Amino acid sequence: MLRPWAAHWIAAVLLCGAVAQYSSDQCNWRGSGLSHESHRRDVEQVYLRCSQGSLEWLYPTGAIIVNLRPNTEASSGHMAGLHVCIKPYTYSQGSHVYLERAGDLTLLLAEKDHAQGTVHCFSLAEGALFVEAVPQTDISRRITAFQYELVPSQGPGAHMYPYLHSGSVTCKPCSDEEVLMAVCTSDFAGSGIFQGVTSGTNDHAPVVVTLSRLFRQKSRVFAWSGARGRRWSGRINVPAQCGVHAGGDEYLLTGSVHFGGAWLGCAPRYKDFLKLYVRAQKAGTNPCQIDTD
Repeated sequence: MLRPWAAHWIAAVLLCGAVAQYSSDQCNWRGSGLSHESHRRDVEQVYLRCSQGSLEWLYPTGAIIVNLRPNTEASSGHMAGLHVCIKPYTYSQGSHVYLERAGDLTLLLAEKDHAQGTVHCFSLAEGALFVEAVPQTDISRRITAFQYELVPSQGPGAHMYPYLHSGSVTCKPCSDEEVLMAVCTSDFAGSGIFQGVTSGTNDHAPVVVTLSRLFRQKSRVFAWSGARGRRWSGRINVPAQCGVHAGGDEYLLTGSVHFGGAWLGCAPRYKDFLKLYVRAQKAGTNPCQIDTD
């Protein structure tokens, strides 16, 4: 619900204009509330235009509006399915984070919840982030800081990311088309086995995996262990309701990387994937080529 003083701030932005604050690289922003300490009711505008980055607000006072405007053509339809996910640093404090759209505020993250470091996602179409400083007599030790990512809500394995689909994660197998596309477009793709499940949260559990093949990886989430054989090892986060069993069959493991962690996407048995890949190869419908040997 929109509070009267918040309405005053937002109206000031819309009618009178606010001080625009642009990050030097358009991905990350770092600012200080001391720049308008004597004008506590100021609202500053922040514009971020990358698919991922961070924000750090030292000594927060007043409020800032964070506009996430990726360099994506609106006509492509890509923006319609984009979600924004934010993850506060555990040391973050000093402000509440709201969704702001047409003057209405919806609480997304209260100050007391920053220390948990929990991911929160929302549709890019839902509006901007309104970050409101909590009044303090001493702001010298207050820093509001979080990372952000733009995440597509559709695509191979997207239904497995619990923060994107809170309460509606499904463990259904991917279609043949999704599996073939996942091998080519996922942040990581390889084949291997599940070694064991480690302790996690109510939403997900990290699973230790060993890969005998690594077709692609966006970042170094899997480490090479060549001294002990041709293997890569790492951890993949799996939704809690999607149980996995250690050992046994070899799987095609694909998925996405969010805030430095790997998340499982499409994962059929590798022998089933090989049959599918060979059929698609003969039909000329493979979206990309990989070395399956």
